[in-house]
Amino acid sequence: MPSQVFMMDLRASAKETNFKKFQRLLDALDVKSIIQRKKKRPLVAVKLHFGEKGNAAFIRPLYVRQVVDKIWDLGGRPFLTDANTVYVGTRSESVSHLTTAIENGFAYAVVRAPLVIADGLTGKAEVEVEIKGEQFKSVFLAEAIVEAEALVTLTHFKLHELSGFGGALKNLGMGCASRKGKLAQHSNIAPKVTEKKCTGCGDCISHCAQEAISINLETEKAVIDPKKCVGCAECILVCPYGNIQIQWNESIPVFLKKMMEYAYGVMETKRDRGVFINFITQVSPACDCYGHNDLPIVGDIGIVASRDPVAIDQACADLVVASPGLAGSCLENLSPGSDKFKEIYPQVDWPIQLEYAEKLGLGTREYELVKI
Repeated sequence: MPSQVFMMDLRASAKETNFKKFQRLLDALDVKSIIQRKKKRPLVAVKLHFGEKGNAAFIRPLYVRQVVDKIWDLGGRPFLTDANTVYVGTRSESVSHLTTAIENGFAYAVVRAPLVIADGLTGKAEVEVEIKGEQFKSVFLAEAIVEAEALVTLTHFKLHELSGFGGALKNLGMGCASRKGKLAQHSNIAPKVTEKKCTGCGDCISHCAQEAISINLETEKAVIDPKKCVGCAECILVCPYGNIQIQWNESIPVFLKKMMEYAYGVMETKRDRGVFINFITQVSPACDCYGHNDLPIVGDIGIVASRDPVAIDQACADLVVASPGLAGSCLENLSPGSDKFKEIYPQVDWPIQLEYAEKLGLGTREYELVKI
């Protein structure tokens, strides 16, 4: 049976503003159904990407405020959240992450909700959730995501160099994982030390709880023992020179399946208490994790919402493919119907994530597009 995906375009007038249309979209989504529980004022995680410093393609805080107001009105206690990144950037630990979020416009005065970094100060606040997947028997999720009674994901739909696109499923699978979980999806071996740049300062050694790092007495450089490494990725964060990096060695099909199993793990903790909203606006050719954003590849299409994370991502992908490409963008083929994801990232077989998510029972690729 097809899942409903509600959609609003971005046409507006003095009487019919996009904010009014967005409210009708939220009403159609029935956010109330995930909040009205026996517990008084349940905690509702509003999962989004605050944007890397220098990037401006993320969701506008004014729309986030409308979602927050709706949750408060329906009796929930919303908080905005994301988990720390596994790479070193402006969101790799909570102090920098919160600072970046506020500088990008997500201050309480604007969004009317507190900001909570879901996996704690340095990404170690995690919960292990058992699953029965092909790749993982358990997944490591950010603690605040697991402990929240309900989940609203707000996703900027854009392209991505490893998954073809980043939608609701990636926001769940990668975005809700702890640092250890993110590393497990990206790599199946220990991080590596850039020997030429290593100073042998020993900071990584003092932070490694597994005693997996030592100094080679001959080279006076740090080395990581892959047999002892558990993949927590803390050494990547604490190296003062940024000389410890992920070994991006996982094949793309396996990576996509790993990410879907993490998405499955998240929804196992929420069941029917999650809703998904995707913004098909400023569809940039790369992730919001970069400190910049290139010209969008298509014009702004609209905002979609669903109770089904598979259906909403399939709908978004179809809408982007069906749209004409923007002149001046990195696309060469601007024809409506061309596979924009494949053109920019030909090595990524992006439908794998949707097929596997459907197989796991996360939702269906069949959808009915209901225009608001």
